[in-house]
Amino acid sequence: MKPHIIITGGAQGIGKISTIELIKQNYCVSVFDQDIEALKEMKEELKWEVENESCSFHQVDVSNENEVVGAINESVKVFGSIYGLVNNAAISKNKPLLELSLTEWQEVIGTNLTGAFLCSKYALPYLKKTKGCIINMASTRAFQSEPDTEAYAASKGGIFAFTHALAMSAAPHVRVNCISPGWIDVSGVKKASMAQQYHLKQSDHEQHPAGRVGNAQDIARTILFLLDERNDFITAQNFVIDGGMTRKMIYS
Repeated sequence: MKPHIIITGGAQGIGKISTIELIKQNYCVSVFDQDIEALKEMKEELKWEVENESCSFHQVDVSNENEVVGAINESVKVFGSIYGLVNNAAISKNKPLLELSLTEWQEVIGTNLTGAFLCSKYALPYLKKTKGCIINMASTRAFQSEPDTEAYAASKGGIFAFTHALAMSAAPHVRVNCISPGWIDVSGVKKASMAQQYHLKQSDHEQHPAGRVGNAQDIARTILFLLDERNDFITAQNFVIDGGMTRKMIYS
């Protein structure tokens, strides 16, 4: 039986590309996403994979406990067990703090941080049985910021701390790590109504010691590395995938 992975926010961006790459590497994937339009488009795109029982789709708001429980139960009915959980779902509400409402703050924290908590909580019993792993999606914005990003930065800083705490609690049966992407261009990897490929300039690439802006495949390959059971000595770690950008000294 192929190992089963749940990816939240899996119908667009990093989540979508990671789903496709995982299926190519002989994993089964359950895609959790709140956006019904994106789910329908991806389901049609991966029609062959669905028919061959490599992928299932679940509309779920990860900040809603009942929906999370239901979606996890449904995915287990389809695939029988869970080997990996990728907590990737995230939203942002970037605006000046004085204009940021409590409701907007709670929406960001709910999806980005509480969602990871709920999915981890209800997937953990299954993951312990398979000696699986959890991969949380943090961000370089957990460690450095632009103005007007308080809610998003706080949620991703929380993911970083949640990761090493959960790694201690879930040990030794389940490994828990997080990935902190830098500038990853997913402008063209969205549902049709939102996809608009950003034209990357040479100056964009030159900001990175690696010589280019990142793409979703960079993160998908990191997910595959962390899922590999041969890497079972790696837990409680944060992997910064940013082309070296956050280590670059800048003088004005």
